Amino acid sequence: MLRTLARLASQEPRAAELFIETLDASGTVRRFTHAALLDTTAVEDVSQDALISIASSLNSFDGRSKVTTWVHSIVRRRVADYLRRARDAAPLPDDEQAPAERMSSMIATRATVQQALETLDPLYREPVVLRDIEGLPYAEIAARLDRPVGTVKAQISRGRAIVAALLRDAPAEPGTA
Repeated sequence: MLRTLARLASQEPRAAELFIETLDASGTVRRFTHAALLDTTAVEDVSQDALISIASSLNSFDGRSKVTTWVHSIVRRRVADYLRRARDAAPLPDDEQAPAERMSSMIATRATVQQALETLDPLYREPVVLRDIEGLPYAEIAARLDRPVGTVKAQISRGRAIVAALLRDAPAEPGTA
């Protein structure tokens, strides 16, 4: 149905409206955005930006790919734009901070991450450690753990999300913040 609506959208305004409504109701854009961003406020904002971009780009859908592939490429660009703006708006590190304080802060952060990893269920911890700490490719992790590559990717994604939530909810270390 989305494919048909997308094709008709450039000629029929009601088809464009229905396409955007159907796409939004399906949650596809939010799922794609949430896969890249953990901040729920950012997910909502970027999803809305993506829907606006999709609506204004409907005439560029040529039907050669799946609608979701086309939508995903637009969402990726909106996520990249959001991350670029966030990076540009982030304050620069305080150069006045002494090297010992910076090192202490790095050690505290590393310890906090290690604690978060230790609380993870082994189902998620093993693939996350193999990927993010040891730097192994997905295929090698899958072979080591005797799991399908897709399962490993999903477990790593879920594990990272859990660690990020734990770190976000962790109390600030004294002397940091």
